[in-house]
Parts: sequence; C-alpha cells; structure tokens
Amino acid sequence: MPTPRDSQRLVIAGASSLLGAELKSLLEESRFAGWDFSLLDEEIAAGTLTEAGGEAAIIQPVEEGSFSRAKLVFFTGSEAFARRNLPAARDSGATVIDLSGAALGVQGAQVWFAIDGVGYDADKNKTLYAIPSAPGLATAKLLDALGRAGLSHLSLIFFRPVSEAGRPGIEELEAQTTQLLSFQSTGQPVFDTQVAFNLLDHYGAVSRENLQSVRARIRCEVSAAVPNNPVQPSIQVLHAPVFYGYTFVAIAELNSKQSKGALVEICRKAGFTLDSDASSPLGNLNASGDSAIHLALPESDPAQPSTWWFWGAADNIRLPAATAIKLAENIVE
Repeated sequence: MPTPRDSQRLVIAGASSLLGAELKSLLEESRFAGWDFSLLDEEIAAGTLTEAGGEAAIIQPVEEGSFSRAKLVFFTGSEAFARRNLPAARDSGATVIDLSGAALGVQGAQVWFAIDGVGYDADKNKTLYAIPSAPGLATAKLLDALGRAGLSHLSLIFFRPVSEAGRPGIEELEAQTTQLLSFQSTGQPVFDTQVAFNLLDHYGAVSRENLQSVRARIRCEVSAAVPNNPVQPSIQVLHAPVFYGYTFVAIAELNSKQSKGALVEICRKAGFTLDSDASSPLGNLNASGDSAIHLALPESDPAQPSTWWFWGAADNIRLPAATAIKLAENIVE
C-alpha cells in the first residue's frame, strides 16, 4: 500500500538498542523533530517506557499494521530482527533505512556512506538503503579518498568496543573490571571470555559475538559502497577493552609519490577530521559524540617511502546514526 506523500510518520524498529536511542535523540534535534515517532522492538523490549518528542512513549512490539502510513522506517536493532520485519516495512510503501546489516544481502538496496555532506547522492528511486557500520564507513571513505593519491593496497586493523554488543556488553566489561580489581572470578555470559584488560582476536566458543562475522560484514559493506574501486582492502578486527568508539590503524601503499601535506588535504576534502595537535594523542574518546571520522596526521614508513600509516577513531554509535539522518534529509528534500 503506497504511503501518503504528506505523511510525517517515522518508525524506529529496534528502539531499545543503543543505536536506536542515539538515532531517536538525533532525530529530535533535526528537521524531523515535529514528525510522529513510533518506537518498535522485539517482544522482550516491548512495554519499555521511554520518551519521544518530549513526551512519554512506550516501545511496542511489531504487529500487523505497525509500519502502515510510515514515510521512513529505520532498523537499528539486531540483524535477525530486521531481516524478519523488512518485508512488512517495504510492503507498507515506506522508505527503509537499515543500520543493522540485514539489507546488505537484499537485491536492489543502495549502500550509502556520505559523511559531512561528502559522498554519493541518494538514488531517490530506491526504497531500501543500507548504512554501513563505523568501520565500514571508515574503510569506504579511505578507499574513496586515497584512490585520488594512487592507492595500490590498503590494510586496516579495527579495535572493537564492547558497546557493539549492546548494553549487556557494556555491563559485562564493567562487571569484569570491578571483579578483577577485587580479585574475584569474572562472569562471562556475553563474550564467554575475559574482555577486561585484554586484547583478543576472537571471543569464547559459546559467545554470540563473532569477530569473523564482523569482518565479513565490513567487507560486504565496502564492496557494495565502492563497487568500482580496484583495490580490495585487507581487514582485521580485534577486541579492545573499551566501552565506546572504534579505533583503527591503516597502512596505505601508493603507486605515486605524495607529500604529507597533499595527503592531509585529500583526507580533509573527503570529510575526515584531522587532529594535528601532537601534544594531544588521538584516541576513541576524541571521537566520542562526534559524527566525523578522526585521523591523526599520516606518517610515512621509513622503509617504504610510498607507504603511509594512518591512525583513526570513530564513534561506533553516533557515526552511523548521523549518517542515516543525512540520508533521510537527502531523501525528503
């Protein structure tokens, strides 16, 4: 059923998640502040009291008609939840913006990654869009930017925060930190291993969190976002014992000689925030609450003059949420 052209109803499906809460907060500060918000989630979260538009609101379960008359539907919960409900959302006639990763495998979906106004315009003939994760956005933007500098290969290592596992991940790191400092045995229901004070290349065998799946999603996002880029990046993801914010190290091999100043200008034009204050080290806290991807000044490798190191950070929740709103603004213009 087609959505009325003058509809100002939007749905956040996955509203109880960290990403859903962040998206709602940003929407309330945007041009969509006066729209009619509907908050949906899985049965376990249904009935949760929250607020929307300054008024009390209750998160509802997905039922028949939950998406009717919606102009925009955002999926911010689990990939499985989004996959189950994508058909109903699309059948309603709404434009669907997916942040969960579920739309990546759907034919006809457009992966959109503009940051701070820099990137690709939305194809307004599309009704399904996928917003990449923070590492997917960082990789796509680096590939797009450094391609102008003669990029021949790009390798990245991302350090994943526990908030990617939601509130239970945050609570587990907090509890483990306290328990270890008190010489107690640690609980491990989310990660099935010690994540406090520990860097890891994988989680425990019974954990639902899987770093290999995270890597696969990033590769899929990048492949769809920059499909014509000849460079296939090498990607690794490691666990970092921090609450919020991805950090990453990237090494770029160029087939042309570039100066540091030229690379800095290329990255700035691509929408990156360059942190040039050498007295203030760049870390995940620098990017907290910011919708930009931060980079330290690039450093050349003494052993390979055409090889450059990049160190960066991005808010894993704010960045995709803000990107989704930029897309929505683009669509309704």
